[in-house]
Amino acid sequence: MAFVGSKMFNNLFASGMELVEETALYLDEDGKSAARTLPREAALAYAGLSMRLTTRLMQIASWLLVLRALRDGEMTAEEASQEKYRIGGNEGGALARNLTAGLPERMLALVEDTDTLYSRITRLDREIFSPEEAREVEGDAAGQLAALRSAFPG
Repeated sequence: MAFVGSKMFNNLFASGMELVEETALYLDEDGKSAARTLPREAALAYAGLSMRLTTRLMQIASWLLVLRALRDGEMTAEEASQEKYRIGGNEGGALARNLTAGLPERMLALVEDTDTLYSRITRLDREIFSPEEAREVEGDAAGQLAALRSAFPG
C-alpha cells in the first residue's frame, strides 16, 4: 500500500477535502440563494441533485479518511480493505445526467468536479483493494481497442 504514503495520495486527499469544503460552503450560502430564485421544476432538480452530491462527497471523504488512517497506522490494511470501507462504484455514473436545465453554473461545475473525482477514486479503490478486478477491466478495454484497431486499420 505504497500509494497511501505517496505525494499523489497527499495531493488527492487535499483536493478531495477542499472540494468537500467548497461544495458545503456553496450549498450553505450562494447555492441556497440561487435555489430560491429557480422555477419550481429546476428547484426540485436542484434539491435532489444537491442531496446526491452531498452523499457522493461524503463517500469520497470517508474513503480518503480511511486511507489516511491506514497511512497513519490507525488502521491495518486488512481493516481498510473491508467491504464497508470500499467506495461504491455501482451508482451508475455521473450525477448530472438529464438534470441540468436551468441549474446554476456553479452547481453544475461542482457536480462535474465531484463526478471526475469519484471516478478517479473508484478506479484507485479497485486498483488498491481489488487488483484482479482492475486487471479485468483493463483487459476489457485493451480487448475493445484491439477490436477497433482490427476493424479500422490504418
